[in-house]
Amino acid sequence: MTLDSLLTKATQYGEKTVAVAAAEDEEVLEAVAEAIKLNLASFLLFGDEGEIRKILNGKHREASESPIVEVVHTDSAAHAAELAVRAVKEQKANVLMKGNIPTAGILKAVLNKEFGLRTGNVLSHVAVFEVPGFERFTIVTDAAMNIAPDLNQKAQILKNAVHIARSIGIENPLAAPIAAVETVNPAMQATLDAAALTVMNQRGQIKDCIVDGPLALDNAISFEAAEHKGIKSKVAGQADILLVPTIEVGNTLYKSLVYFAKAKVGAVIAGAKAPIVLTSRADSAESKVYSLALAICSAN
Repeated sequence: MTLDSLLTKATQYGEKTVAVAAAEDEEVLEAVAEAIKLNLASFLLFGDEGEIRKILNGKHREASESPIVEVVHTDSAAHAAELAVRAVKEQKANVLMKGNIPTAGILKAVLNKEFGLRTGNVLSHVAVFEVPGFERFTIVTDAAMNIAPDLNQKAQILKNAVHIARSIGIENPLAAPIAAVETVNPAMQATLDAAALTVMNQRGQIKDCIVDGPLALDNAISFEAAEHKGIKSKVAGQADILLVPTIEVGNTLYKSLVYFAKAKVGAVIAGAKAPIVLTSRADSAESKVYSLALAICSAN
């Protein structure tokens, strides 16, 4: 499975619209222009119209003149975030994308009680990796939102990841709650939570997936490592979802895959009423386009 296949998949859902908050950002508009070439979506660009037009006319003339791009002028990034979120809330758009605005700024609008996209569920970051040498996607969660989730939050994070996995064709994803060891140790909270999540899955509290843990990373992704440890499991060696115990683990694993393994990645924030593309400046334009495709797939 490749992330390029998601680009094709995302074009098969009919017309979708992405609302971009504070769109006056060169990297973001480069991704928008590429997405338009690929026929992924229409775009509502909220922000400083003069700056947006300057960037588009300078580097992306085709996107600037495209009938599927609408620019809405706002006087501030906060106002742009509000209008972009309202557009999604009012179903004028299917996906929300962060532009030149701090993450806290767009999340403030997302969580607004009046016009936001709250569902009562935990919001979590779900990253889908195409790792060289692996035939399947590797889904890592949560690398960016929840610092030290408790058991209930981990269950919701896992449910969000399962939703994303199913949206890209993994009907019954295999999920591994990651710990430093593969045995339950009362002194290691990650192992206790992993065991509890496994039981919750067996009892139907976490559906549409198979959960088994605790598993150390090597046992989750390598048959050889699992066999060497004598682990017999439907998940060991072939996990689709890696549920990390803390944000530090997730962040380090995410960046290790990108920088050491040269993996490709697309990521979304799940758990709101619509998927949110919350990329960083360090992300490549290619990664932003993959994230848009992932968001469009999961919006369905």
